[in-house]
Amino acid sequence: MRTINAIALAYDSAQDRVLAVINPGGLNSWSYWLTRRLILQLLGRLPAALAATSKVAKQAPAEYRGDLAAFEREVAVAKTAPAMSKTDDSVLRMNATTAELAVTVALKDMGETLRIALIGERGGQAAGVMSRPDLQRIIHMLELEVAKAEWVVKPAPSAESGPAPKRLVN
Repeated sequence: MRTINAIALAYDSAQDRVLAVINPGGLNSWSYWLTRRLILQLLGRLPAALAATSKVAKQAPAEYRGDLAAFEREVAVAKTAPAMSKTDDSVLRMNATTAELAVTVALKDMGETLRIALIGERGGQAAGVMSRPDLQRIIHMLELEVAKAEWVVKPAPSAESGPAPKRLVN
């Protein structure tokens, strides 16, 4: 099993998947293809799970918990920004040729840290222990790749919502 020290994500339009490269450029690098279904499931569950386990949010009145969880996320993204670097396209291309399909992403809450594990269809495994801000950063990175892929489309206004309000001109 490989230990996750760094991760790079890149949407590949030809594959319509996100390439996740573990430890890019390192001797112990490994790569996975993350499908739309897997990523959207993660993004549907992880932010809520992090918000529910936030010590800061738990101490606040219920009506402020969502705002505090959002603030905690913004702080985490800002705090981890200095550690961000761009992975060279040649490294991504090289890893794309050997990537395996990710079939499982497991997360275990360990109090102050979280353990994340990826398992591929050919048995490749990578795992690492990270802080809450690091996981918040990965969620943010996934959201950016989903936006590039245009996987989430805003729903069109339904007929039930009625006609658009008329614009008043003076």
